[in-house]
Amino acid sequence: MFEATTHYTPAADRYDTMTFNRCGNSGLLLPAVSLGFWHNFGDHTPIETMKNLMFTAFDHGITHFDLANNYGPEPGSAERHAGMILRQHFAAHRDELIISTKAGYEMWQGPYGDWGSRKYLLASLDQSLQRLGLPYVDIFYHHRMDPHTPLEETMGALAQAVHSGKALYVGLSNYDGDTLRQATAILDELHVPFVINQNRYNMMDRAVESNGLKQTAHELGKGLITFSPLAQGLLTDRYLHGIPADSRISTDGRFLHKQQLTDELLHTIRELNSIAQQRGQSLAQMALAWLLHDGMVTSVLIGASKPEQILDNIAALSNTTFTQEELTRIDALTAQ
Repeated sequence: MFEATTHYTPAADRYDTMTFNRCGNSGLLLPAVSLGFWHNFGDHTPIETMKNLMFTAFDHGITHFDLANNYGPEPGSAERHAGMILRQHFAAHRDELIISTKAGYEMWQGPYGDWGSRKYLLASLDQSLQRLGLPYVDIFYHHRMDPHTPLEETMGALAQAVHSGKALYVGLSNYDGDTLRQATAILDELHVPFVINQNRYNMMDRAVESNGLKQTAHELGKGLITFSPLAQGLLTDRYLHGIPADSRISTDGRFLHKQQLTDELLHTIRELNSIAQQRGQSLAQMALAWLLHDGMVTSVLIGASKPEQILDNIAALSNTTFTQEELTRIDALTAQ
């Protein structure tokens, strides 16, 4: 267990306004907004910035920090930095936190450092715990479907993670509805507390609707947490007037490309922004609220480079109700 080396006192009223949703049929509650470490926790971000993001999140009721072994961009660096900050500032509050991590993408050379074999998953979990400085994580995910490894082997490794005490719950990420149903049957037979799915989902990307994941998770009583809720910044006011010089499209081509920002897409974003303004919300706030409006999404995973972005995102929870007219207009603009 980590030990505190410096003092951090979180806000006394941190639980007063956050909404907590039950994770499927389980006993686990998650905040409606969770903090993801996919971006801004690697080697290129100042430690003080990382601290301020984590402090701001926890001070406002965000109890869930979501990581993966490969988050960086240097694989392992997000876990390493998070572990250092957890040890120094959050030791007294470990039991108030949900820490999740994942394994499924390449982490080391050779045939055992990728995908979903028992060898890879259990070794990766041990490495993650070492970087985080924790004896266990609250949720351990398989990060993506493996077309080569028997599903029974991958699910058996998740079972071992729980039975060894190194994870309290397990989750699946980037699965489709059919594979989710098969995995659930195996995990049920192994008596594993499988509680949550993590998938990309936003107004612009509705794959979880078309591949059956969203509806199947709901039918099976599993939670759903969504990443990229703002479509890598497209569902914000960032691009309403074109491409800023310091935007992600201009500076980081891994996730967005200038070719994606067509005149048609700009028109769609501006029309969505108009609906948001009529609701008294920013476009980002409406995008988050839309994900939560039907009760089938447990939590939305936000990324942030500034504390102010976290506060702006949390404000979305003040209005997650939509009229049928608003939903129809949004669908007309975005549904594929």
